[in-house]
Amino acid sequence: MRVLFVFSGNFKAFPVSPFTHAQAESLRARGICVDYFPIRGKGWRNYLKNVGPLRRHLKANRYDLIHAHYSLCGWVAVLAALGRVPVVVSLMGDDAQGTFTAPGRIEWRSRLLILLTCLLQPFVRAVISKSPELARVVWRRRISHVIPNGVRLEQFERIPGGCRAALGLSSERQYVLFLGNPEDPNKNIDLVRQAVKHLCRPDVELLHPYPVKHEQVVQYLNSVDVLVLCSFAEGSPNVIKEAMACDCPIVSTPAGDAAWVMGDTEGCYIADYDPASFAEKLRKALLFARQQGRTHGRARLLALGLDAETVAWRIESMYRQVLNLPPVPAPTTENLASPSERRAVP
Repeated sequence: MRVLFVFSGNFKAFPVSPFTHAQAESLRARGICVDYFPIRGKGWRNYLKNVGPLRRHLKANRYDLIHAHYSLCGWVAVLAALGRVPVVVSLMGDDAQGTFTAPGRIEWRSRLLILLTCLLQPFVRAVISKSPELARVVWRRRISHVIPNGVRLEQFERIPGGCRAALGLSSERQYVLFLGNPEDPNKNIDLVRQAVKHLCRPDVELLHPYPVKHEQVVQYLNSVDVLVLCSFAEGSPNVIKEAMACDCPIVSTPAGDAAWVMGDTEGCYIADYDPASFAEKLRKALLFARQQGRTHGRARLLALGLDAETVAWRIESMYRQVLNLPPVPAPTTENLASPSERRAVP
């Protein structure tokens, strides 16, 4: 099977987003050939300029299926393919629920993007949503699939002793990690800044090393005491799953499927958007980190089947359904860091 990934190529720090690349690699591990076509330029007018180049690429190369990541990329794929190649689209967040500036409040301009997502659905063969919240915008229920991103457990794992020396962090302090873009209003960094002030603890320091190389994320998650996510809205936040894979304590707002992923994992807490309340959950997480060290988040991920291999099987199964190919059996072994680990397939 040969699949073309169509995605935004506007990331400054990397040519392909780490999550798109990780998904491609997990599919390649299953024998699927995955090629890339990056969309250059921002806004729907610039997106449309990519229709011609993509159409020429499709004439020069044969693909069984196009997988577009983001609804505007889906429109480019549909207009370029003209029905000759089936298109699958993954909804990424604001294309399904808008751009949030506060709880329950979205930018009015982002409503147009939601409308375009709704109008796209008759022209694609399947829609992947990262969480049930994103799937609410999918009115063609027959083609709707809820498939969260998986985590490469061989990459995100616990590192004994952490990496504080390599990152220049003190062994005498407790660190709270915020990995989102501080300039993005939806990521809501002010919440954790105010919460840390509420703690009145000079030994607690907030880290926000954005942008950070993806390979360094695992070092931070193994070195800090708590990861925080403060967003007003998310789909299925990858950083929560990556922190769980590294057994890092977490405090998160109820954004996307964070509460479902964390479940009742000890050392992981859901907080609301009040700084004092968030500070209380942060205090509990810091105390847990000091007394217990790490969580059992990795076991929770395995129980949910959120390893990259299982998710890749689910995506391939959806591809095969679109192409009317026979199904493939679920994987029975894990390519994990520890050979003793096993997955519980839901």
